[in-house]
Amino acid sequence: MIHHKLYNSVNDLPESWDALPVDDLFLKTPFLRALETSSPSNISTYFLGVFSSTSSADRSEILVGIAIIQRVELYVNDVFRETSNPIFKRFGKVLITKIVKGNALIVGNLMHTGQHGLYYNSEYLTQDVFLDTISEGLKTLSKQIKTTHNKKIRIIAFKDYFEDDAIHGSEAYFRREQLYKAQVQPNMIFDVKTEWKTPQDYVSSFNKKYRSRYRTALKKSNTIERKELFLDDVHSLSDQLYKLYENVSDNAGVNSFKLYKNHFYNLKFELKDDFKLFGYFIDNVLVGFYSLILNYDKLETYFLGYNQKLQHQHQMYLNMLFDMASFGIEHQYKKVIFARTAMEIKSSIGAKPHNMYLYLKHTNNVIANTVLKLVVKYANPIRDWDERHPF
Repeated sequence: MIHHKLYNSVNDLPESWDALPVDDLFLKTPFLRALETSSPSNISTYFLGVFSSTSSADRSEILVGIAIIQRVELYVNDVFRETSNPIFKRFGKVLITKIVKGNALIVGNLMHTGQHGLYYNSEYLTQDVFLDTISEGLKTLSKQIKTTHNKKIRIIAFKDYFEDDAIHGSEAYFRREQLYKAQVQPNMIFDVKTEWKTPQDYVSSFNKKYRSRYRTALKKSNTIERKELFLDDVHSLSDQLYKLYENVSDNAGVNSFKLYKNHFYNLKFELKDDFKLFGYFIDNVLVGFYSLILNYDKLETYFLGYNQKLQHQHQMYLNMLFDMASFGIEHQYKKVIFARTAMEIKSSIGAKPHNMYLYLKHTNNVIANTVLKLVVKYANPIRDWDERHPF
């Protein structure tokens, strides 16, 4: 017998949660605890456990699957920033007010690119049964939110899947649940070649044009001192880190959340050496930073920030991309996940685009999914861009 249990807190999760054979730090309790204690104000995270037992009275149930579900409160001020295009902002406000405004349930982690929301053990259940059980959990959670917060769930979505992910094989499930498939911006992934033993090997593999570009960027950053920030550093520099993060986040124009002020400290506290944060200093003043999550054989780039006025002069963003790629090479990761956005400049350092998809629906059948597609297209447009080939 397969059944589910919903948990409102990491502290309530069964001991067997971390014992599941899944190589994804984003599904482990240290990260989930940091997420719970420092999520954006409009995001609440719930945890679903899928269990197998021989009968409803069987106490020897086994945890065979898990899902991360986020309740996202979508309101205009959370989505649009001061830099948003005024015309799009007005159009977007109408769409959000009429269609999206309210609550969404996202299966996965809205705060990070990639599928970091699902795992099941195929020895105990099929993918279709697992997804059916998640649907039951979503219905239970929707009722709970309606009772507790008097909020109706308007949107349900499963995010982010590559073209070759097995989940697309459950087409009948998504059709039955009226979830439609939508393409979103690609995930930029940097494959670390086995012949690259040092960052210099990587730079040497550039063609002449991009080797020159690398040297120019490095020269422009020669007044920058790079330092790894440890827990006490993150604590003492908390305000500066957040301000630099805001500089970049607010410039995005459209964003569905804003980080909690102590997010970086909480993540460093919980993940310890699995979370790396590096600061850029000029004359002992923090002018930029980037962060990394060490996720088994993958290096996940996380949030970054910089002083906008100094960014162009010192090519800080480009230097950060080179530094993140170099860290992946030095520590022999198989891949560096650069996530979506800024595809062209990421391709210039060797990252390649990998198409991603999500499944979603509006819970009000009167509202056509074609209208919801406009919202997705507006919030996460597939942009035309020129891929660079540096090797």
